[in-house]
Amino acid sequence: MVKICCIGAGYVGGPTMAVIALKCPEIEVAVVDISVSRINAWNSEQLPIYEPGLDDVVKQCRGKNLFFSTDVEKHVMEADIVFVSVNTPTKTQGLGAGKAADLTYWESAARMIADVSKSDKIVVEKSTVPVKTAEAIEKILTHNSKGINFQILSNPEFLAEGTAIQDLFNPDRVLIGGRETPEGARAMQTLKDVYAHWVPVDQIICSNLWSAELSKLAANAFLAQRISSVNAISALCEATGADVTEVSHSVGTDSRIGPKFLNASVGFGGSCFQKDILNLVYICECNGLPEVANYWKQVIKINDYQKNRFVNRVVASMFNTVSGKKIAILGFAFKKDTGDTRETPAIDVCKGLLGDKARLSIYDPQVNEEQIQRDLSMKKFDWDHPIHLQPMSPTVVWDAYEATKDAHGVCILTEWDEFKKLDYQKIYDNMRKPAFVFDGRNIVDAQKLRQIGFIVYSIGKPLDAWLKDMPAVA
Repeated sequence: MVKICCIGAGYVGGPTMAVIALKCPEIEVAVVDISVSRINAWNSEQLPIYEPGLDDVVKQCRGKNLFFSTDVEKHVMEADIVFVSVNTPTKTQGLGAGKAADLTYWESAARMIADVSKSDKIVVEKSTVPVKTAEAIEKILTHNSKGINFQILSNPEFLAEGTAIQDLFNPDRVLIGGRETPEGARAMQTLKDVYAHWVPVDQIICSNLWSAELSKLAANAFLAQRISSVNAISALCEATGADVTEVSHSVGTDSRIGPKFLNASVGFGGSCFQKDILNLVYICECNGLPEVANYWKQVIKINDYQKNRFVNRVVASMFNTVSGKKIAILGFAFKKDTGDTRETPAIDVCKGLLGDKARLSIYDPQVNEEQIQRDLSMKKFDWDHPIHLQPMSPTVVWDAYEATKDAHGVCILTEWDEFKKLDYQKIYDNMRKPAFVFDGRNIVDAQKLRQIGFIVYSIGKPLDAWLKDMPAVA
C-alpha cells in the first residue's frame, strides 16, 4: 500500500488529503501537525475549518484510510510521499521584512524529514513558496541524506476557500513541477498517478520546478490584479455617475477578458493574494527588476486605497464623525462560505472606524468572538505567526438584528447570502435616524432600501444626493 503523509493540517493540507483519501481508497493518507488542539478537532465532530462539503468527505474516510495524528515523525518515516503544507508567512523582521516569505517552518520540516527518513521519499511542496525554495530544500535534504534519495516536487494548490472541495473534485488543472532528470520524471509520474484516479490526464500539467513555483505566485497576482482593476474603476464610477456593475458586465462579456473576479468590493483578502504579491515584489527586487516590482506593488496600493476610501465614506457621510456612534458590521470573514479572516478587509475597516472612536457591533455566521478580538488586536502580518490575545472594545453578537439595533449605520463587509434576505424594514425601524447602509459587497437592492428610508452607499454606484453633499476626502 502506498503511504502518503502531509505535514500541516490547515486550510490546504486537511481538505486536499481528505479528497485524495476519498478518491484513492487503496492509498493510506496521514495528516500530521504538532498542534494537539487542531488534530483533536480533525478527529472530532466539529472540524477546525468550515468548508462546504468537507465534513462529508472526512467522515467517509476517517479511520479507514485517512488519519489525523500528532505523531509527525512516525508517519513521515513510514511515508512514500511527503506533502509539506506548512505556513510560509510574510517576515515581520530582518531581511525582507514586510515582503519576503518566512521559510522557518519549511526549513524545520525539511530537516525533520531528513532526520527520520529510513527509505527513499518524494517530498512535495504544497505550501505557496518563493521561486527557488525547492533548491534550498533539496540542499538541506541532500546534505543530511545518509544515503537516502529524495526527489523534490512542486505541486501548488489553486483552491478557492468556500469552494475548495469542488475545486479539488474538478480542478481546472493540477500542476506538478520536478527536476528534468530520469529520477525527477519518475517522481512526477508517481504523483501524477495519484491524481489520475479522478483528474483527466490532459489536465495534469508537468513542468520544471521553477515554472511550477512561479505559476502559483503569478496566478494569484493576476487574480488580485483584476480585483484592484475593477476597484480602481469603481472610484471613477462614483466620481462620474457611472455604475460599476454595468461597466464590469460590459467589460466581462469580452471573451478575451471574461466575467470572473470583476465584482467591485471593499477589497480583497485571504491568506494568499497579498502575501504572494509581496513575495513576488521581493523576488523581483532581489533579481534587479525594480520596474516589475513597482508594477505589482500598485495592486496592493489600490487594495489599501479601497479600504481607506470605504472608511472615509462612512465617516464623511455621518457628519464627519462616528465618535460614540454604534456601527453594525455584517460579515468579518474575507468572503462568504468560509470562516477564514486572514487579511480580511473587515480588519482594516474596523480599525479605521475604531480609530475614529466608533462603537462597533460585529456579526458573522462563521467567525467567533475570540477570533475577531484577536484579529483586531494584532499588528500587520502577525496573523500567520504565534500570537497572544489582547482584548479590544468591539462587541461581537450572534444575530444580525442584534448587531443593527440602535445603530447609526450598517457596513456589509462579507457577501453572505443571509445578508441579502434580512428584513431591512425591521432593521430600519430599530436604528437611529438618519439610518445608513454602506454596502461593501454590492449585494443589497439599494433602491428598495432607499424606499424604506435608508441612505445607501454602494461601491462604484451613482451616489445618493446626501453622499454628494458630503464628499469623502481620501
